[in-house]
Amino acid sequence: MDALTLRGRCFLGAGLAAVLCGIQLGQDDFVRIGLLVLVVPLAAWVVVRLRDPRPRVVRDLGDRRVEAGATAPVDLELEAGGPRGGSRGRLPALLVQDQLPAALGVARRFWVPPLSAGEQVRMTYVVRTSRRGRYPVGPVQLRRGDPLGMVEVATTLGSTDSLLVTPRTEPLPVVPLSGRLTGAGDQRAREVLGGGSPDVTTREYRVGDDLRRIHWPTSARTDTLMVRREEQDWQLRCTLLLDDRRFSHRSGRGGTFEAAVSATASLVRHLGARGYAVHLATAAGLHPRTEDLLEQLALVSPSPEHHLDLGWVRTAHHGGLLVAVLGRLEGDDRDRVTRLGAAADAAYAVVHDLGDGDSEALTTHLRRAGWQAGTRIPSEPLAPVWQGLGR
Repeated sequence: MDALTLRGRCFLGAGLAAVLCGIQLGQDDFVRIGLLVLVVPLAAWVVVRLRDPRPRVVRDLGDRRVEAGATAPVDLELEAGGPRGGSRGRLPALLVQDQLPAALGVARRFWVPPLSAGEQVRMTYVVRTSRRGRYPVGPVQLRRGDPLGMVEVATTLGSTDSLLVTPRTEPLPVVPLSGRLTGAGDQRAREVLGGGSPDVTTREYRVGDDLRRIHWPTSARTDTLMVRREEQDWQLRCTLLLDDRRFSHRSGRGGTFEAAVSATASLVRHLGARGYAVHLATAAGLHPRTEDLLEQLALVSPSPEHHLDLGWVRTAHHGGLLVAVLGRLEGDDRDRVTRLGAAADAAYAVVHDLGDGDSEALTTHLRRAGWQAGTRIPSEPLAPVWQGLGR
């Protein structure tokens, strides 16, 4: 983007006025002076455009991931001497601006003095993350002008990086949880380990398996690569149900949706640290099993769904521990969620108080159905409620 500064526009206006007046009055000196004044900003524009610097710009966001409420350092490195770096790679004085979305604050600006070819300058700033989500950082905009201040030219360089902001979490106390040790995938029926067949402790080879676990006798007999099952194939399993429907939560100041997402993120970290294989389910159903549930929770938004998809209860993912993070439940959904407890080894529920009196009634209803349930006020910590569920 090229633009004349206020001074440049004044010069153009004054020069044009002098030329017109000189022509009207028949004063050749006025015309010559006007033309000279007109040439100054035009010449400045040509000079600035000919010196089009293309420095190397590198941005470093560290691990590119931070929890909401924390700060994220950003490093910018600028090196003179790009492919179009002006006279012998020299870089003129620049105003460097790194673009940021409103959620991360205003764009950061740095004044960089002239640099010789190959010379580097490093700039560091910090952004504070207040809301979860994925945000673009960049690109870098370079602004430069001529020594007379007639023209300002902006050039956009560098790529846009991405910063992932995960939900706020809090440490939770270790409480006794019910739930048997269960297998995963094709190994759910642990009883096969007690059989006498030599194949009961093997399975088909999967990409990434340690080659040292290949069971060659079985592989030769079945003409398929088989590997030995090991004890780590068996693990505690937990399904986390987050009711993310828009109508299930209170919006506005002190709303319950963000509190529910943060509570789910805290449970993901807590249960993962205790050795559980955690599956995430929302109103749309069971999410594919990934190693980074916090990334999924960073991007979750209120769902327009009217009913919960609980079809996953009939799949191989039922059983194990069930923890539900709830808001408002009505009609059939209330009855269906209540019956989920029977499909799990143990069922726990954190009900967020919407301030309408129904939350305590839902908590009482779940308790009578065999759930361990507690009501949480959104503005208060999750830890006391979780502590109460373990009693």
